[in-house]
Amino acid sequence: MNLEPVDGSDARAVLRGLRGAVLGAGPAIALGGGDLPHEVPAGTAVVVTTSGSTGHPKSVAISRAALTSSALATADRLGAGAWLLALPAGYIAGVQVLVRSLVAGREPAILAGSFSAHAFAAAAAAMASSDGGVRVPTYTSLVPAQLQTVLDAIDGGDTAAARALEGFEAILVGGQALAPALAERAAAVGARIVRTYGSSETSGGCVYDGIPLPGVGVRIDEGEVQLSGPTLADGYLGDPEQTARVFVRDGATRWYRTGDLGSFDDGRLRVTGRADNVIISGGVNVSLDRVERAVRTIEGLADAVVVPVSDERWGQASVVVTAARVDADDATALVRAAVEAELGKAARPREVLVVDRLPLLPSGKPDRTALRALAADAAAAG
Repeated sequence: MNLEPVDGSDARAVLRGLRGAVLGAGPAIALGGGDLPHEVPAGTAVVVTTSGSTGHPKSVAISRAALTSSALATADRLGAGAWLLALPAGYIAGVQVLVRSLVAGREPAILAGSFSAHAFAAAAAAMASSDGGVRVPTYTSLVPAQLQTVLDAIDGGDTAAARALEGFEAILVGGQALAPALAERAAAVGARIVRTYGSSETSGGCVYDGIPLPGVGVRIDEGEVQLSGPTLADGYLGDPEQTARVFVRDGATRWYRTGDLGSFDDGRLRVTGRADNVIISGGVNVSLDRVERAVRTIEGLADAVVVPVSDERWGQASVVVTAARVDADDATALVRAAVEAELGKAARPREVLVVDRLPLLPSGKPDRTALRALAADAAAAG
């Protein structure tokens, strides 16, 4: 099957490409660039190439069957309706908003231009429709940074943004962990938030609020979250060794090794962090994901990101980076006390670094590579 590159920043072009790749006979589309072959295995619909938040490129080949299975499973869980694309179309979460629309036989609403609370509210208002006098339920998908933008506007008196959030039957939020304070703010204005967990390798979110979608399997193997089911990608294009390492077989079942640590809490999956996001500080293993979750419970620091830095005394330490308008010294004292109380002295961040704006990837996730560089530069400057 032929593979044609499509500009992921052009949502209409991605939609046209997906219409042929998912509902028609192809060709498959390539999103994210990269040096890719002109042909891919039969059944491939999309190849998503992304460096993610850690800077390591990967080209994930996803079949038509996997994308369709994911869309149908979401409809089974949430119900049918119309979707608003507010995410970049070149990333898997945006792709799936479009695929869900195609599978449902509805044209998606598309937020044009840069994301803002005003643009979001306008796009949501334009979606209102009915079938036979019955209102059509609406859905959308956001990353936490977008949700915070809308909530900040609501706090500033934007009633249109408030109506928009409240009007969606469900708002999927994924891409990174949703801070408890942000979730509480969303609930307070009537937003029905569904936390999603997944990746390009699973055709997007496949676990909603800790419960896998129909057909999706979840297990914890030596602390690692592993996923199975019809939504799994075929693997990494042109990299059979990496594919074999990450997609493993146990009997007849194929499992995706996520690299995330997790456990089950009352039958729900609870992801506790990346297996590789651990530092050794003074001989003690410290999970920076756990530190970040603790920091984000502090009022005003819901956007904080924790990154590793070198430390002459302890070998490694962590720094909290935030765009909140706080005094760095006061915030450092508050953060260190809160983290020590929850995780112990070894987990205390060294300092809080206040920046004008957190660098983000086009997907809306924090750019952790850039954040680590900022923290290193700040440390070198004294």
